[in-house]
Amino acid sequence: MTTSTGHPAPTRGMARIPGGSFLMGSADFYPEERPVRERSVGDFWMDEHPVTVAAFRRFVKATGYLTVAERPLDPADHPGADPADLLPGALVFHGTAGPVGLDDWRQWWSWTPGACWHRPSGPGSTLHGRERHPVTQVAWEDARAYAHWAGKELPTEAEWEYAARGGLAGAVFPWGDEFTPKGRRMANTWHGRFPWEYLASGPGDRGPGTTPVRSYPPNGHGLYDTAGNVWEWTADPYATARDGGPAATPASSACCAPGDSAPQKQFDGASKSVGPSVEKYPFRVVKGGSHLCAPDYCLRYRPAARQGQSEDTATCHLGFRCVLR
Repeated sequence: MTTSTGHPAPTRGMARIPGGSFLMGSADFYPEERPVRERSVGDFWMDEHPVTVAAFRRFVKATGYLTVAERPLDPADHPGADPADLLPGALVFHGTAGPVGLDDWRQWWSWTPGACWHRPSGPGSTLHGRERHPVTQVAWEDARAYAHWAGKELPTEAEWEYAARGGLAGAVFPWGDEFTPKGRRMANTWHGRFPWEYLASGPGDRGPGTTPVRSYPPNGHGLYDTAGNVWEWTADPYATARDGGPAATPASSACCAPGDSAPQKQFDGASKSVGPSVEKYPFRVVKGGSHLCAPDYCLRYRPAARQGQSEDTATCHLGFRCVLR
């Protein structure tokens, strides 16, 4: 295994995943996870946890890289849009004051000019004290650029799911079939009624948001955060039943990860919805769920769960990890 510069690629902070065959997907939850099918993967190494703020900062410092969220939007993609709406930015979550219908994610997501990986909640937010948190507000292109710099690659969907299962064939979660065994929280997910009621786990729980990597137990392969905390990019295009892949997600079942229900960017006054043109920006598979996944709305903090996300989307609950083959 070598880096793009020809030097040996380090496996420090990575877990060796022995190859094998497994049943991918699930018949028990969402349509896009079906049908269950047999897949095989070879041996590979995977980052033990999502790429952290500290690691991404080293990448940016070494390369001067500018993420997608830091670049102005192209006026050609948005004819007739007010130039003031084309400022660099990303999507930020805001909980609602009370119960709302769960059929329109625009009630809790807002396009925020100035939001990016080092200002994840927009102007005024910082990364102080968050060095060990997963980096967020990274688009697929950004994740791929980091992986190339590190001499690694993004995992395929099959590799990600196989590794996330931790050797437990057919289990619902990376740790087994019970969500909170003996009452213990095993992952950073939403507890309470989404998107307005968040039940803290204890005095140190400051509300919905990322947590430091390694905050919860690893799975059987020694991997952390394969459920919850942040969604993770994979290398694979989001194939639907039409394309010979799993069944498509109905547009009415939009998840905590915006995208499936919004095929094009639209401008409504000063507010933006998300989801760039499918023709210009293909969708990629994201895996693992996030801290915004709630059992009454988005039970996708499972290895089999999958979501389609447009390549240029950056949000405050979307990150990545890398592999070596």
